[in-house]
This record gives sequence, C-alpha cells and structure tokens, in this order.
Amino acid sequence: MKKLITAAAILVITLSYAQAYKGKGDSKAQVGMNIQDNGTGINISADFGIGENMSYGLVASYLLSVDEVLGDKPNFDDRADLKVRFNANLGNVFKLDKAMDIYPGLNLGTRNFGAHLGFRYFFTEGFGIYTEAGVPLARYDSNVQGFDEYNNQFVFQIGASFNL
Repeated sequence: MKKLITAAAILVITLSYAQAYKGKGDSKAQVGMNIQDNGTGINISADFGIGENMSYGLVASYLLSVDEVLGDKPNFDDRADLKVRFNANLGNVFKLDKAMDIYPGLNLGTRNFGAHLGFRYFFTEGFGIYTEAGVPLARYDSNVQGFDEYNNQFVFQIGASFNL
C-alpha cells in the first residue's frame, strides 16, 4: 500500500510540472500512427512556437500498409506526403490544465490544402501523447482517383509527443 501511495504522489507531482505548450520558443516533436481508408502508416511532425498561442511546423507521413488499386502497388511518392502547418494553440484560452493543449490549424501539403484539430497531454516535462484528425479542404486535383486518394482524405493520428 505504501508503494501505491508513493507512486501516486510522484505521479501527481510530476504532472503538476508538465506543460503542453509554453508559447514563443517552445518546440515539440511527435511520432505516431497514421490511420485512414485504404492504408495505415507513420507520421512525424515538429511544431515551433512563434507566439503565446501560435506555432508553425512540418509534417511528414508515409503509408506502410496500403491497399492495391486494380492490382497495382503504389510507389514511394504515392505513399509519402509532406506538409507545412500553422496551429492556434488554445489550451490557455479554454483554461485547460497546463499539461493539455488543443490546437486547430491549417496545413499546406504536396497533395492538398487542409485543416486539422489536435490535442496533446503531457505526463512529464518531456513526454506526452497526442491525437489529431485532419481533412483536405481543397485538393490540387479535383478528380482524385487511384493512388491519389491515399493522402487526400480524412486522416486520424495518435502517438507520442516530446519537448525538444
């Protein structure tokens, strides 16, 4: 019982020092699973704070497991996507615990112009979890078919977040 109480006390103290978004100069890295129709893969992102509630970043994703289209297998460029993004970090606006952040944003990628909504929770000063959902708002090709559908649809991500 003493070990359980000690562990709980350490967890509470540790959580009180975790902060999901600190503002200008803050840097985050995220590694996660990318889940969407016809494929799953990995997602890597980095965000850099430029103001009290603003950040910009880069996102790279690669689909590892994909469905074939009419018997054809996709090439590397069919599976990969790269984006730049802008986030509005609103954890303090919604008066969330400092270990939490909610961040809607816009992104511009190799496949489309889109939007995302994410949430981060930090357990310690350096480690947390995140989840994100994204949708394309405008596709570069209005007639998306075949392999172009891979990175032009609703996507869900979940993974680990780190302070840099």
